Amino acid sequence: MIKRDELITMRAIAICFKPFLKPEEALIYCNLGRTQFAKNCEEFGIYKNNAGYFKKEDLDKMLSGALSPIAESASKLKV
Repeated sequence: MIKRDELITMRAIAICFKPFLKPEEALIYCNLGRTQFAKNCEEFGIYKNNAGYFKKEDLDKMLSGALSPIAESASKLKV
C-alpha cells in the first residue's frame, strides 16, 4: 500500500517533470483505478514501451476528452 506522503510526492513528480511514467505513476496521473485505466488504455491504443513506461503525451490524449480511435471509426460507420 502506498503511503499518503509518497502518493503526493509521486503525483507531483508525475505531473510536472517526467515524460515517461511508471504504471503506478500513470494510475495516479490519470486518477483512475487499475481496471478503468487498463480499459481506457486498450480503447485508445496506449501501451507500455519496452522499458515498461507509459508516454505522458499519449496519456494526455486519453485525458483530453476526445473520442477514442475505436469510437471515432464507429461514428463514421453510422453515416
